[in-house]
Amino acid sequence: MDDDGSKSLSLQEFEKGLESYGVFVEKDKAQQIFASMDKDGSGTINFEEFLEKLRPPMSSARRRAIDQAFRKLDKTGDGVVTVEDLQGVYDSRHHPKYKSGEWTEEQVFRSFLENFDSPYDKDGKVTPEEFVNYYSGVSASVDSDEYFITMMKNAWKL
Repeated sequence: MDDDGSKSLSLQEFEKGLESYGVFVEKDKAQQIFASMDKDGSGTINFEEFLEKLRPPMSSARRRAIDQAFRKLDKTGDGVVTVEDLQGVYDSRHHPKYKSGEWTEEQVFRSFLENFDSPYDKDGKVTPEEFVNYYSGVSASVDSDEYFITMMKNAWKL
């Protein structure tokens, strides 16, 4: 679908791609779908935005495990996870760059948070929506609810 090789889709490429794959929708509906996929408002859809919309919905059991992990991380209970929340929850001493003296504990925490922070708003704070979005990507590659929940319990000591 990416005819110009820009690693993103313009509205025109998106409409042409839909048609090429036999998905026929009215122009205004295609524009509506496109706008819902363009999370950063750039006027194009990048690969990450495209994949986010293709993910299957998560079961309520998976969502509960993700919510439980977020609450464990959010030590202050203010609805966002920050560097301060990670102290005492995430042990930075085992990180290779901390061990080598290359990074401080705060740099390890910031790097950890960056995994979950939205690519559209890198602010060093992780919201529940960003946390769920991260784990919905993980969830899409795990077939079994039981395995996913066990993985979450082990990772977050739930």
